[in-house]
Amino acid sequence: MQGALRTRIAVLVGLTILFFVFVSQDALWERMLRALFPDEAQVLHPRASLLTLVLQHLTLVALSSFLTIIVAVPLGIFVTRRYGAPFLPITNDLTALGQTFPPVAVLALAVPLMGFGLRPTVLALFLYGLLPVVRNTVAGLIAVPSDVREAARGIGMTDLQVLLRVELPLSARIILAGVRTSVVINVGTAMVGAVIGAGGLGSPIVAGLIQDNLAFIVEGALPSAMLALLLDQSLAALEMLFPDRHVSG
Repeated sequence: MQGALRTRIAVLVGLTILFFVFVSQDALWERMLRALFPDEAQVLHPRASLLTLVLQHLTLVALSSFLTIIVAVPLGIFVTRRYGAPFLPITNDLTALGQTFPPVAVLALAVPLMGFGLRPTVLALFLYGLLPVVRNTVAGLIAVPSDVREAARGIGMTDLQVLLRVELPLSARIILAGVRTSVVINVGTAMVGAVIGAGGLGSPIVAGLIQDNLAFIVEGALPSAMLALLLDQSLAALEMLFPDRHVSG
């Protein structure tokens, strides 16, 4: 198992390096897109280099995902405690509302208050990514067998120690699965940030739709798909670092 995990991590590191080398070669992209779309007057989006757009996109995803994790995981822990249980239904409703509310609508409401660019986009992605992390945190913690908790308390652990040493390790894979879903969703949803000047891989896509330029659309869509796959498999490998010790009670 450990050997397979090390091999998987090594492959992912190699693919990540190749990805960044690939998106940094604007001349290669121009030749490739020119061959695919010879009738287009311009095949590369002029706003910025592809590498810059990828880094902007990663910044949007990283910031929003970080905020989602530091809010959603503690919230999931809170509503699984005795004192937080009454708030579980409303927490589920509010996080579900955050995902059903369109990100574009969040942007439209946030721009007058926060201006254009990074901040309203991160807010929209943060709200959109809460649901899977909160629900997986709750599901993982609730599924920890009660006799395991009682055994931990029986050897003198405090409630905090039970949470940190027993419940969270047993729930880690389920929580990380929610984080993985949230991050991959945000890679695609971050495209909307281009509408309000946040940059990222949505910029060539939006420009391509406006100008009816398929080369621009491919320039944004292909790296975005590759990035989503890389992040998904990287987080899947991270899940494997935690043994699958979760037993239903």
